[in-house]
Amino acid sequence: MALAYTVAVMDEALMGRSFPAITRWNRLEGRPRTHDFDRALKAEVRDSLWMIAKQWQMGEFHGDDAASPVLARVCIDTAPIDRFQAAQGPVEALDVVQPLETRVERRPPPLSAGTQLLSLDLRMTAGRRWLKLLAREAAAGTLSADYRQACIDAYPVPVPAPNVAGDAMVCAHADAWQQTSAAAGRAMDGIAFLERFAAGANDALNRFGAAAGDVAQLTELAGALAAWLGGLIVKPPPAGNDAWLPSRLEYQFGVSAPGPAQENVLRAEEYYQGALDWYALERRPGEAQLGEPPAPPRTADRQVHTFIPVPIVFEGMPNTRWWSFEDRRTNFGEARPDKTDLGKLLLMEFALVYANDWFVVPHTLDVGTTTQVQGIALTNVFGERFWIEPVRELPAAGWERWSMFTPGTATAEPQPPPPQLILLPTVPKVQEGAPLEEVAFLRDEMANMVWAIERRITLPTGFTKPGAEAARELRGFLEKPLREEVEKLQARKAEIEKIAEAVRSPAEVDELAAIDLRLAQILPPEARAPIRYQVMSTVPEQWIPFIPVHRDGSAREIQLQRAALPRLMAGDPNPPEKVRPRTQLLRHRLPQAYFVHEEEVPRAGVVVSQSYQRTRWIGGKVFTWLGARKQTGRGEGSSGLAFDQIKPAK
Repeated sequence: MALAYTVAVMDEALMGRSFPAITRWNRLEGRPRTHDFDRALKAEVRDSLWMIAKQWQMGEFHGDDAASPVLARVCIDTAPIDRFQAAQGPVEALDVVQPLETRVERRPPPLSAGTQLLSLDLRMTAGRRWLKLLAREAAAGTLSADYRQACIDAYPVPVPAPNVAGDAMVCAHADAWQQTSAAAGRAMDGIAFLERFAAGANDALNRFGAAAGDVAQLTELAGALAAWLGGLIVKPPPAGNDAWLPSRLEYQFGVSAPGPAQENVLRAEEYYQGALDWYALERRPGEAQLGEPPAPPRTADRQVHTFIPVPIVFEGMPNTRWWSFEDRRTNFGEARPDKTDLGKLLLMEFALVYANDWFVVPHTLDVGTTTQVQGIALTNVFGERFWIEPVRELPAAGWERWSMFTPGTATAEPQPPPPQLILLPTVPKVQEGAPLEEVAFLRDEMANMVWAIERRITLPTGFTKPGAEAARELRGFLEKPLREEVEKLQARKAEIEKIAEAVRSPAEVDELAAIDLRLAQILPPEARAPIRYQVMSTVPEQWIPFIPVHRDGSAREIQLQRAALPRLMAGDPNPPEKVRPRTQLLRHRLPQAYFVHEEEVPRAGVVVSQSYQRTRWIGGKVFTWLGARKQTGRGEGSSGLAFDQIKPAK
């Protein structure tokens, strides 16, 4: 009786495929039959037939591209990225003198909030620098007099006064009050001097009595001070040329490189991540030029380089030769990727299957350029030469078009151009300081509005404080006169009430009646019923409302408009003031209206912050600027704002 899996005639079985099998060998290794592993590890080769069988097993006889490259000539076209446009502002020349982040992200430092001066630390730093310049020139004899004390008297740090309404932002915070009072009258406000000098040089110098013979030297020193301050913190963008869009809470800019027929325009419509690179840009094939004036047509710089291709090697890479041992630095067998971990799966497939099929053709490129590979002339070990051109993108739109280091396009192109390598003049690492300002936008469905919560604000001294704490301190400072008035009135009332009613003078009787009337205005009345009527509930002062309004000319589209709640204080004889935001992000265009697009605040909310950024550029030069960033919030919230409520009396 024949067995079921016994093949009688092997030739006929192979030709007729009578015994299909799913077993497949993908590894050939020695299996020791004794406790001695020496011979097994040697992997001895007895004859050439074993080698042929090995090649057949590994599928080498089916390979059409088994040759290895030995020589490559690369033809590339390089064009500089030399034009920049912030939002819809004028087009400027772009160079590599400074990183692109400083051109895009730079924001003006918070120097004032209405009439209140801010950034005392920066103002005193500039003033101290100016006094050092004056002392050096006076010691050298280039100035006829020492103007240091005159400059301190002409541009002093103002003394905060608790009874002045404009100084409430300083006096409400004990630390800010102490620091400002310590510097007042002793330090110079250098920013105030530079602002007045920019408005009129003679007026700024005459304010501290500069002699006519020293005007030229002092003007040169003022220019040196302005240059020093510009090197300390990157100058803010001029009016109308700011890449930050307050209505979108993000940056918008564009760059371009010259081309033979039209400019290669690249735009970033929504940049807010704080890490600028090629993926922030999109191609604009429909735009022939970045803006006015157009750049003259110019051909790219064509270069041809000859290289010796080098195989890609990385730590943990499986060895391609069977008889060589691996270092086991990377154990791919222990890698357990999740079903959605596509990046790890792609890395493992590349490392285990295609690692020895990739070669490196090194080439150094300049920053701030666009590079397009026209083709590679490749010579293999058999002496064959091939001309390899880059693979063009598919004309269809969709996620399949994405590729690494290749910017996408906003619209479908009938014939996409060959892929280009965009090497922006950006830095690989940026140091970010603690946030100076932080605002959280969240939706309040119960109140049907959006709130902008000032989580962190900048004090007049330049230091920061949590917004809730600063709001409590400010309100407590504003209510302090009312509390003191209540204490005085109650003390005076007690004095009058000690006098017998029969012997009180008419003036004392009238004064007691006036005291009772004033106390009734300040203090809440005694509850005579178990419930009370409340017109409106209170909201913390760091919560700034944004109400939905219709866009101009539309009956359906809405946008968010910044509003203001009144600061209601019981017994305040003055009309209620509007609670104004204290962050630069929310004080845009005050006292005019400020609108935010409704779609910019999703259901999850957003968090916008400003912080100082610092990096080193080519040559080691340091650049520092104030930049903004937007992140996803943590969901909806409720302010508790309500109207026309019945509350318990106690």
